[in-house]
Amino acid sequence: MSSAPRALFFTSATQRVELARQRYFEEGLLPSGIVSNAVLDSWFRCQRLGYDPQRSVEFNLVSNSRVQLALQRNRQLVEAWTGELPELERTLAGTSCSAILTDPSGVLVATTGGGRAQDVITPVAHRIGVNLSEDAAGTTAPALVVKTGKVITVLGGEHYFDSVKPMNCAAAPIHNTRGQLAGVLNISSEGLPFDFDAAAVVSLYATSIENRLLTAQANEHLLLRLQVSPSLLDTPMVGLAGIDGQGRLTWANGVASRLLGMDLSGRQDLLPGVDGIFGVSLDRLLALPQAGATPMRLANGLSVWMRAFMQAPDGLRGLNIRRETTEAPPTALCLPASVAPGSSAQAFEESLHDAAATAADPPPAPPPSLRASDQELIARTVRAFGGNISEAARQLHVSRGLIYRRLKQAQGDCP
Repeated sequence: MSSAPRALFFTSATQRVELARQRYFEEGLLPSGIVSNAVLDSWFRCQRLGYDPQRSVEFNLVSNSRVQLALQRNRQLVEAWTGELPELERTLAGTSCSAILTDPSGVLVATTGGGRAQDVITPVAHRIGVNLSEDAAGTTAPALVVKTGKVITVLGGEHYFDSVKPMNCAAAPIHNTRGQLAGVLNISSEGLPFDFDAAAVVSLYATSIENRLLTAQANEHLLLRLQVSPSLLDTPMVGLAGIDGQGRLTWANGVASRLLGMDLSGRQDLLPGVDGIFGVSLDRLLALPQAGATPMRLANGLSVWMRAFMQAPDGLRGLNIRRETTEAPPTALCLPASVAPGSSAQAFEESLHDAAATAADPPPAPPPSLRASDQELIARTVRAFGGNISEAARQLHVSRGLIYRRLKQAQGDCP
């Protein structure tokens, strides 16, 4: 007789969570196996702070100065969110869900402003500047991501405060190039359960935002994209890695870390060099194409497809390309004295063609497109293309005017 009500009580997830709340808040028992350890730990922390679960949450805004500071500090994060926003909104358009973005402390810095007209909590909680940290709002998905660094789902009664029980939330972390938590993406539905795998969806878009953020923060790095299939290089499943001016791997996203089989959470002065990771020299990585992909075998034996990219307009500032000891020192391409500054582009290019034709050294292979500010690189590239400025500019991904300026500057060094 006594077992029948208990069996009926477990017919739904909502009823199981209500049982967990009864055991924990009323009977003082741990409802192990009913709710996750992350939720239980959050309930314990909120209790230790003296919070009454029946208290109504007001979702207060932080001070205006803190809001402005959060927006300023997280400008790149918000820009990365903005880049994914159209696709995210299209994905959620047919659901009851809305999405928000918080900074690492839990302050809301961006929102889709979605949800339904009859929602009560969403319009109040999803405002720029609302503090969704555990100290301010109790157990929430964004708060638990801040605490655990993992993808978290908090459904209905798993929220600490009774007033937030209508909410169903799923959140995922976003990291920066230092491996630190940069923000949290959250998808929520008020009053209606998720009819899809919300954790998978929020994780996918958090990864896309993270990849945009990492790319934006890699201004002074050689940015590598790698995957086992070239079709994945333009998807959220791409591996991203940054190489610094000393030829060291300074950061990698989760996908790249797994492909490389390494953890970059150690000391910065122990960062590994590219030779022992990618199985090739820095010169070889610099020569990777910016578009398309090249198959390469990593030092661990795994074959991947790779491409390289550099955002700095004049190439990687401070990157010193290491030359093999057997490589002959490059010779500068000097312009004839008859070509003075201000000459027409046609005359300038014709003179370059003549100079390239009479150069003593045979034309080297086309160099990488990351040292456009280096006069030697420009000289070698122009020589490789027979003095064709247009082709050299296309190879280096810079303007023809930049090459003209660099070569005219180099003319002063000619005998």
